[in-house]
Amino acid sequence: MNHSLNILLVGGESAGVQTLRMLAASPHRIIGVVAPSLGNGDDGLWTAAEQLGLECFPADQVRLPEFAALVADRDTDVLLNVHSLHLIPTAVLTACRVGAFNLHPGPLPEYAGLNVPSWAIYNGETRHGVTLHHMVEQIDAGLVAYQSRFDIKPADTGLRVMRNCVRLGLQLIQTLLRDLAIDPESVPRVRQDLNLRKYYDRRPPNDGWLDWNRYACDIVNHVRAADYSPFPAPWGHPVCCYGPEQIAVISTASTGRFCFLTPGTVGSRSGRGVLVSTRDEWIEVQLVEKNGQCCRAADVLRTGQRLTTTSEKSRRLYQVTNVK
Repeated sequence: MNHSLNILLVGGESAGVQTLRMLAASPHRIIGVVAPSLGNGDDGLWTAAEQLGLECFPADQVRLPEFAALVADRDTDVLLNVHSLHLIPTAVLTACRVGAFNLHPGPLPEYAGLNVPSWAIYNGETRHGVTLHHMVEQIDAGLVAYQSRFDIKPADTGLRVMRNCVRLGLQLIQTLLRDLAIDPESVPRVRQDLNLRKYYDRRPPNDGWLDWNRYACDIVNHVRAADYSPFPAPWGHPVCCYGPEQIAVISTASTGRFCFLTPGTVGSRSGRGVLVSTRDEWIEVQLVEKNGQCCRAADVLRTGQRLTTTSEKSRRLYQVTNVK
């Protein structure tokens, strides 16, 4: 027998808005929405909830002692946490009659933490996944309820992989609600092997700097992992030094052509951009950002010049200042 559920949605970003719309079209009752408040740059969920006439709570309220009592008083069956970065105390989680579940845009336990769609691309993965798990206070460590995996294509950017996570994640939430409405005990509870757990924090790889001494495939992966165009990238585009200036690299492409020049050397124009040498092959740098403006690489980079990392620049400065 199906039962209507009282659901508290804690969320953010586009995934939170899409989940709200799905819940609003379901037979279940949304008893409140916890979202980033207006004016903080991620207020889409708050606005959408207000338009539906729902009560909204600022995201930081989940940590207040009285919030657990509010959850219990509202007869909350289920808490859904969808792309919210606020830690939810155990008292709030246990105040839900049926359970609390988190939608995580990565396969667990191997991709816990933040920005994991980008990390999967950076690490050269060819498959990724999305996980819906029972919540505990430790981040992304609860029992797995449902998980779905998908291929990462060679041209996929961070944004495309995240969108696949959201699309498949919404399907997992629908499965969860269907099973909870019939029999809450039927929802799987698969223990994670925490020996395989790897947690990624907020910091981008290499502090956001491109390392031209790496293989071409690694550099291309770094650039596309950070690409959320036309939206702001969580990591920001990776940067490098070009003479006295700092530029960001927005888009690149593999060429498969071997090169033997010092990594970071600017070569000739090619296709949509300019060739730049890496440890093993030329890559085509297509778009860069200079002084906050997106530019064609061919309008900025000059043949024979070099792109360097901050570490290389610092090392050369050290060598010069220590000459006797």
